[in-house]
Amino acid sequence: MKTLKIVQYAFGLVGAAMLVGTFFLYQNTQQFLQKSLKAEGIVIDLIEKRSSSSSSTSNSRTYAPKVQFTTANGESMSFTTSSSSYPPSHDIGEKVDVFYMADSPNQAKINSYFDLWGGATILGILGGVFFAIGAGIALFSSLSQRNKSNLTSTGDAIEADFQSVELNTSFSANNSHPYQILTQWLNPRTNELHVFKSENIWFDPTHHIKNKKIKVYIAPNNPKKYYMDISFLPKLAE
Repeated sequence: MKTLKIVQYAFGLVGAAMLVGTFFLYQNTQQFLQKSLKAEGIVIDLIEKRSSSSSSTSNSRTYAPKVQFTTANGESMSFTTSSSSYPPSHDIGEKVDVFYMADSPNQAKINSYFDLWGGATILGILGGVFFAIGAGIALFSSLSQRNKSNLTSTGDAIEADFQSVELNTSFSANNSHPYQILTQWLNPRTNELHVFKSENIWFDPTHHIKNKKIKVYIAPNNPKKYYMDISFLPKLAE
């Protein structure tokens, strides 16, 4: 549970920070567009870029357009975009619209979605994913706690037979699997055998199970919704 809390807060905080960064990137671009001038430019070169860990394959290369344009004052300027791609997003000789600042025309951008909004879009998507994971863990924990409270207050308490302790290999944290207590109960009204599993336990509870009967709370008329009471187990020290 402690690890889950750390993951929840870490993802939530990182996601929130990214979303804040996305907002500032969006604001900066909006201010740039409001203050900038527009000109027609032409792609005069494609600047090759390589990733530091890449080999000589084409997939490791990206190309950034180098654009030349003339300012309103008749000054010829050129700039290379900060974004690059493979295959190249533009061809040499292609005409493009350019936004630039009058007092610093070297701060120019091509009028395209990715050049203007690409950074904010990517950061926003990553931030949204991270924040959603953190919020999802928090929501799952809250719903689990609410479900547990509802079952203990309104559910039917039954005595299930202890069967075994098993590792929950479908879940792991820090390269370790939690344990689960397995019990079973024969419904006297339907003659159906139900198997119940406890919530995850991060220590082997075998030697702490003294009773062959373990209380399980089931939803009225729906034994598939249940909560196994393992409050008799010692708490794991943090």
